[in-house]
Amino acid sequence: MRVLLGILLALLFVRAADAKSLVVVFSRADENYQVGNISEGNTMKLAKVIAEKTGSDLFEIKPYEKYPADYKKCTEVAQEELRINARPAILEDKSPEEYDTIFLGYPIWWGEMPMCVYTYLERHDFNGKKIYPFATHEGSGMGRTESSLKLALPGAEIHRGIAVRGSEAQNLTSRTVKSLESWLKSAGFLD
Repeated sequence: MRVLLGILLALLFVRAADAKSLVVVFSRADENYQVGNISEGNTMKLAKVIAEKTGSDLFEIKPYEKYPADYKKCTEVAQEELRINARPAILEDKSPEEYDTIFLGYPIWWGEMPMCVYTYLERHDFNGKKIYPFATHEGSGMGRTESSLKLALPGAEIHRGIAVRGSEAQNLTSRTVKSLESWLKSAGFLD
């Protein structure tokens, strides 16, 4: 009986040690609301903290056609993509197949994820994956995205997300980092 228990514990340890997580993020630099012209997107700043705190790999979704640098023009393109339910081409891809947990980050555009995030999601099988969404916004919180994810990825476990104002993410205050740590701790990723 002791041997069997030892084997089971060893298998559980190996399984936990082999569990891998991936941070998938779409983030836009250039001119952003409330923060002006930036070289690194608001959501990317959060993604890097999450990857560092959890030991996750990091993958950035990059659209084939870059969004306009001008904020107003970018919002016009984003609104049109949402209106026609576009799936813009993306430059690279990374399969989530070898990962158990996916942290999925994006800005909230018109209450929704940018359409290039859907391009990435629809390319892959997320059945059985644990999805933890995080978003940047300037007043809309997570928007409709948690329910949108449940519809888009019916075989995945969609967990409670976190929304951070873009201006707070860009400045990466200690309060912002503590909020991320609290979210990760409540999800069981930090002690």
